[in-house]
Amino acid sequence: MSRNIVLIGMPGAGKTTIGKMLYDRLALKFIDVDEFIVETSGKTIPELFDVGESHFRQIETMAVKKLSKDSSTIIATGGGVVKNKENIEELRKHGMIVFIDRPVEDIAADVEISERPLLKDGVQKLYDLHRERYSIYMEYSDFHVVNNCGLEAAVDRIVERYALS
Repeated sequence: MSRNIVLIGMPGAGKTTIGKMLYDRLALKFIDVDEFIVETSGKTIPELFDVGESHFRQIETMAVKKLSKDSSTIIATGGGVVKNKENIEELRKHGMIVFIDRPVEDIAADVEISERPLLKDGVQKLYDLHRERYSIYMEYSDFHVVNNCGLEAAVDRIVERYALS
């Protein structure tokens, strides 16, 4: 059984894009937790957040518990998955947790705020989330990849590390 590759990081850090590139390179399964939640709940992420963030986080934890049981899967998580330590414990059981660390200024320059429920209050919220979560991402990650030298370079580093695990 091969370990999963679990991608954590800020909204807009490149988790889904890098996950799809890893899928192409490694021929592992790929799943985006937010897309899985939308498919299984029949609601968009903003609709779930409209009920309340805690409601969304409960659904996210149920999804993580289910998806973390897979093997040989690349799992792109939502940016807030680290808010519940139980999520990380589940994901770590069968996975290598990789923190995709993209400079917050780069995210702010190109992220589509309207598609990110937690950022609907503006770009300052992105900086607040970064300040709040950065140390948590670092603490929970098994491997740290700075996404500032191009996506291919980030993918290469993850592939090299995964081969060693």
